[in-house]
Amino acid sequence: MQLAVVSETKAIIFDKVEANPLQTQGHSAWSAEIDLPSRTVRALNPITNTWCATGSFLSNGTFIHSAGNPFVDIGQGDIGPDGRQALRMFTPCNDASCDIIEDAQHLRLTSRRWYAASARLEDGSMMIFGGSMANGFINNATINNPTFEFFPPKNINGFNGLQIPTKFMVDTMKGNHFPNVHTLPDGRLFVSANQQAMLFDWKTNTETRLPGIPNGVRISSPFSASAVLLPLTPANNFTPEIMICGGSVVDDTLLETQYSSQMPASAQCARMVLSPAGIESGWKVESMPQPRLMVELILLPDGRVLAVNGAQTGVAGINGTLDPVGFQSNADKPALTAAVYDPDAPVGRRFSSAGIPASKVPRMYHSSASLTPDGSVLLAGSNPNEQFTTEGRFPTEYRMEFLSPPYMFSSRPTVVSGVPATVDFGKTFTLSVNLPPNARDVSVSLMDLGFATHGVHMDQKLVQLQSTLSRNRRTLQVTAPRNGQLFSPGPGFLFVVTDGGVPSVGHRVIIGTGASPPVDQGAIDKYAVFPPPRERSRLLSF
Repeated sequence: MQLAVVSETKAIIFDKVEANPLQTQGHSAWSAEIDLPSRTVRALNPITNTWCATGSFLSNGTFIHSAGNPFVDIGQGDIGPDGRQALRMFTPCNDASCDIIEDAQHLRLTSRRWYAASARLEDGSMMIFGGSMANGFINNATINNPTFEFFPPKNINGFNGLQIPTKFMVDTMKGNHFPNVHTLPDGRLFVSANQQAMLFDWKTNTETRLPGIPNGVRISSPFSASAVLLPLTPANNFTPEIMICGGSVVDDTLLETQYSSQMPASAQCARMVLSPAGIESGWKVESMPQPRLMVELILLPDGRVLAVNGAQTGVAGINGTLDPVGFQSNADKPALTAAVYDPDAPVGRRFSSAGIPASKVPRMYHSSASLTPDGSVLLAGSNPNEQFTTEGRFPTEYRMEFLSPPYMFSSRPTVVSGVPATVDFGKTFTLSVNLPPNARDVSVSLMDLGFATHGVHMDQKLVQLQSTLSRNRRTLQVTAPRNGQLFSPGPGFLFVVTDGGVPSVGHRVIIGTGASPPVDQGAIDKYAVFPPPRERSRLLSF
């Protein structure tokens, strides 16, 4: 149900504590590393329950997986301790030596969170936003956690190392699980949940409300739409534009038993330029070819957006919650097909399924998707059931698929050498490239592939870099992003893209210095009881 690419050859996945077939240390595994070239998996060993968590990368390349679910006993011994305050650390490696590190005594969230969001910040740290303190199909005042916090913790806005209240997460109840959070080029965050949106300055704790989501569409879990920050390019002066597709107009005040698998999803796509003029102009509305709930919007290296996964009716949840009605049902509906969206095409001609293969595997609740470094898109998961099951129309789904966009079958550019392991902001480097004979336009896309779960894609971003092709067409001079607001320090993937939108394989690079994010000792002391300084330094340097 959760997926993040962590290197050029590896991805990491998280499920929940249940009777998964993959075994580790005498019990079912609920996390694994995928070797992308060989399509094989290696069990990982988190300590706490990872269900419905979030994840982001730090500036030093370490992946932080935070929050989760309470204790679950599935009859395999004492496994799956409460994960709602968990911080899980994973630093990718080239062999089988790396695993998830947890130290609940010294590294943990300051409050319990389930269905929270996260975001990479300009200083290399991360923010964890919202969620619930306890389980619930839909949020409510008794379990709501209307706060945010940082890792590493900060002394900021009068809250030294602790969680900070946010009115937005009160105003957007009830349907505000997994809010959409995007880092913008001015350092602020775009945040949307339920039927509302805002610009959020985390440095001053200032919320600036934006026009509401058009036509009464709800866009966060359990009415899950998908949001994507469209490509930031020199041509658009790196001006951010957000797009939100799918969701539902269902009433969020209904009793749980009043929701039905036949409640229709929305086909709406709404775009807004996040500049003063764009905000004044408001949302621009168009439609997907089919209505979708829990759709995944995947940025492709050529600047287009792939829409995959989802359901046409119901709400995001588990069948057992509403027996015998159930949630995920596409009965009597045409099959959902993947579609590519071209943000620069004329309105009405932006979506196309030409050349996109159709999958016969339903990918609904608890499914995920991500672009991979070779340019394909990994589709995984789907489990609208209380526990692991091989029975029923929509059993627990363990098959992975790799969708190959049409550019995978074109003559592709290659990067021969010159990709730096680390490059600081504003610095120029030279790539040695082989280009197809007829290639003319050449650009470089720097991508954060992000973290996917529940139709939400944390941190996903594409920044087109300034680049100059040499006269002999064998080298590219490329300039790194100007600062950490445009692209948060930490890992990204470089794709060389030729005319027609044909990308090279992506190569991983650390943007910035590669240093760990800033550490405020006073905030740490307030936040938790830490070990002696030497051990503390080791823990924070992963």
